[in-house]
Amino acid sequence: MNVLDTHLPGVKLIEPAVFGDHRGFFLESYNHKTFAEQGVNNTFVQDNHSLSAEACVLRGMHYQLEPKAQTKLVRVAAGAIYDVVVDIRQGSPTYGQWQGFILSAANKRQLLVPKGFAHGFCTIVPNTEVLYKVDELYSPEHDRGIAWDDPALGIDWPTLKPVLSDKDAKHPRLADAEANFTYEG
Repeated sequence: MNVLDTHLPGVKLIEPAVFGDHRGFFLESYNHKTFAEQGVNNTFVQDNHSLSAEACVLRGMHYQLEPKAQTKLVRVAAGAIYDVVVDIRQGSPTYGQWQGFILSAANKRQLLVPKGFAHGFCTIVPNTEVLYKVDELYSPEHDRGIAWDDPALGIDWPTLKPVLSDKDAKHPRLADAEANFTYEG
């Protein structure tokens, strides 16, 4: 397994060891011991799986408030996404900065999204399946989001006309969003 740091502290791109032959491939998408050896010590408590039937489905930008904030480990089982994280930790030197990654069934990369980051993705192809582990259960009363098209963020999405849920279409801009994360650098 290869763990790559990104320009956003705590966000990690993970390349699992893939063993392939004429039958296909095998990989461990998660092994607590191996991840802990790489400094990822989260205890994941819930697995989520989404299917987006169309290209340009945008889900995000989501997060949960403390004390129910979630770290996510995201991967793609079918298709491809443009995955985006935004630092929303007050006082962080990278507050309001974002970074995007291509995750796909073909490249088998995973993304670790720590607490204090908003997360969202846009499907690049139809019939994309995204799986992610979280280290805190879903809590509707702590569920929040920021606008995918906040001009202050300037996220360079692969589409200007995404397919959105009603909920995701109504998120506030980062400047108006409720967030209770503090940078503890």
